[in-house]
Amino acid sequence: MAAKDKFHNAVKQGLEKEKWLVTHDPLRLEYAVDERVEIDLGAERILGAERGEEKIAVEIKSFLNDSALADFHTALGQFLNYRLVLEEIEPERILYLAVPSAAYESFFQRELPKASVKKHQVKIIVYDPVKEEIALWIN
Repeated sequence: MAAKDKFHNAVKQGLEKEKWLVTHDPLRLEYAVDERVEIDLGAERILGAERGEEKIAVEIKSFLNDSALADFHTALGQFLNYRLVLEEIEPERILYLAVPSAAYESFFQRELPKASVKKHQVKIIVYDPVKEEIALWIN
């Protein structure tokens, strides 16, 4: 089992405050023999009788290391691999990368991360680790 990021529970609490039901902690998917991935959270929300339900998977990153760029490289690599697995196994589930507000307001405003997020169509959840709230959804 992979270690949970420092702010794992802050994101989980934030999702629950927005009426998401956390269904998997972690969301384990087997892509092939001996090739499993663990995405930090799986959640669902009922949209209404006619609209059905919405399913998401959330990979949580803390961005607390000395190099935000190295953290981003790791996060983006995981995100792309996890999205590929989800597209084949649970295509109805949308993958988000959860990043703390401080990292989003500084690092993610730089040109390289902005271009990479746009190029790879990374969906982002910005969270406040102190208030344990979701601050922003970026599709």
